[in-house]
Amino acid sequence: MPELTVPAGTHIGLRGPSGSGKTSLLHLIAGLIVPGTGTVAWGETVLSALPAGARDRWRLATLGFVFQDFHLIPELDILANITLPATFSSWRVGREEREQAAAVAARMGLTDLRRRTGVLSRGEQQRVAIARAVCRRPALILADEPTASLDAAHADEVGALLVDAAREAGATLICATHDAALLARMERRLDIATATQLWDAAA
Repeated sequence: MPELTVPAGTHIGLRGPSGSGKTSLLHLIAGLIVPGTGTVAWGETVLSALPAGARDRWRLATLGFVFQDFHLIPELDILANITLPATFSSWRVGREEREQAAAVAARMGLTDLRRRTGVLSRGEQQRVAIARAVCRRPALILADEPTASLDAAHADEVGALLVDAAREAGATLICATHDAALLARMERRLDIATATQLWDAAA
């Protein structure tokens, strides 16, 4: 891919066969890995040139990530998992952070915030993962196959929650998915195996 520029606030769906590099691209954008050649930049910040600690701080300040396998801590309850980024940022979660997390959880249909995530269904775990990613209203949300483990009805519901949360936050959303219904919710899409530019989702 010679070049990819994503306008701020755009919702983009990445499509392509398994193994085509969708997850790797998300990890590059997130600064979780650095490219052997080329650069990755967020505005004026060249992420690929930053040391690991600086990339960590950038992620805390800027990014929400919905991982394919959720990366929840099963021994912790819903509230603690949603507020993990705030915990890592300040080592203290105050009343404001807890209230914000509870409000986001309610929009996701999560009510009993003291339940451990290890006993939740896959659909509930996915909602917790999305709530954690969007709770601090990040400027950038990355989602890796956010509906892959769900049936069609739950996948459509979770996809709508993700897109609505990103829109409410005014965030850029980049979503890797095989889900045609979720791709249809994106403003633009990119076929990672063949395309070098963004296409309107209606195309």
